[in-house]
Amino acid sequence: MIHTFNVESFDSLASHQLNPENSLNWDCVFVLPTWLKAWWDQFGTGTKPYLLTARDGELIMGVAPLLLKEDTASFMGSTDVCDCQDFITAPGKEKVFFQDLLDHLKHVEIRTLVLEHVRPESATMTHLLDIARNRGYEVHVQEDSASSELNLPSTWDDYLGLLATKQRHEINRRLRRLQEVGDVRYRVLQNEEAYPEFETTFFKLFRESREDKRTFMTSQMHGFFLAFSKAMSELGIFRLGILEVNAVPVAATTCFLLNNTTYLYNSGYHAEYSALSVGLMSKVLCIKWSIEIGHTRFDFLKGSERYKYHLGSYRIPLYKCEIVIS
Repeated sequence: MIHTFNVESFDSLASHQLNPENSLNWDCVFVLPTWLKAWWDQFGTGTKPYLLTARDGELIMGVAPLLLKEDTASFMGSTDVCDCQDFITAPGKEKVFFQDLLDHLKHVEIRTLVLEHVRPESATMTHLLDIARNRGYEVHVQEDSASSELNLPSTWDDYLGLLATKQRHEINRRLRRLQEVGDVRYRVLQNEEAYPEFETTFFKLFRESREDKRTFMTSQMHGFFLAFSKAMSELGIFRLGILEVNAVPVAATTCFLLNNTTYLYNSGYHAEYSALSVGLMSKVLCIKWSIEIGHTRFDFLKGSERYKYHLGSYRIPLYKCEIVIS
């Protein structure tokens, strides 16, 4: 049975997300409509947005947040700022959604579907690829990157108990060393209240921390960071953590909160305080804060930096998938 496909605007897609009658799994930060809009405004030149919803009557079975370029469709976004992506589906409707989506894309003469980065448990991996293979389509899958995350216990002491003895002692040693310097404070600002210090303190620390971050933060990227902070604040999920030593901001973290998970998106630190490991300690204190607010998962997002595993995380492979629709 062919169901109805509608091409949505960013605003209409956002209304579907906020509608409690829809049972869609909006469990990926980087496909939220306000995030997509922020990305499109800065980086969408040269491509065509193709935001599809598939409906069975009034029921939305799934959302395909796509970009079109000639005869190729891909997820809207880019891998340098979108750590993982996926389709949005209603529970139990994945199979029919993907069957109809492939029919629709073939009908509008899309020949290649390129999807990156997708997690192992994503609807793409668990449903779409097998449906495409069963149709005889050419399917290519390769591990292209990795992220890491950790499951949070209910208390800070329990978290420390999960770490290897060496790492637990090292965290406690560095925290004590930091506190010996003077007054240490880690504060978390929410949504709109974070704007003033996000626009000043965060960007300053981000650029100061490493040369590659200074190069990464172009004027266009700066505009995107401002746009997504406002977009995520509208949803109530943006947080800015600032570590201060003797009232001096020495490190900052930006996070998103969704479904009892803290997503650590980016960070920066004051290079003159690097001997105190303030960059690492700001992340440690972000984990501690996440435990205190009752979160059950801490997602470090993309990247295989060694410190993430020292803090107890485990590796999540991320895949690039290509389907040739014939």
